[in-house]
Amino acid sequence: MNALPLVFGIIILTGSIYAGLARNPYAKLIGIGIIGGGIMPLIIMRGYVDVAAALAVIIPLSTIFVLQLCRKGAT
Repeated sequence: MNALPLVFGIIILTGSIYAGLARNPYAKLIGIGIIGGGIMPLIIMRGYVDVAAALAVIIPLSTIFVLQLCRKGAT
């Protein structure tokens, strides 16, 4: 059971490094998605299911807003 938080931590670090090194804004969104994929199980493992439910709504909405901002910057 102690290996799972380590695996999720590695996923979070991988996403962080990728988002930090990526130059394309869309690639940064992929890195942020990887970070979210690692954080959500950790939040649920700690028992904060209500926070995980809120994040499940907030993360996609913020992605939509960021995509709209990237689109405005391209024109």
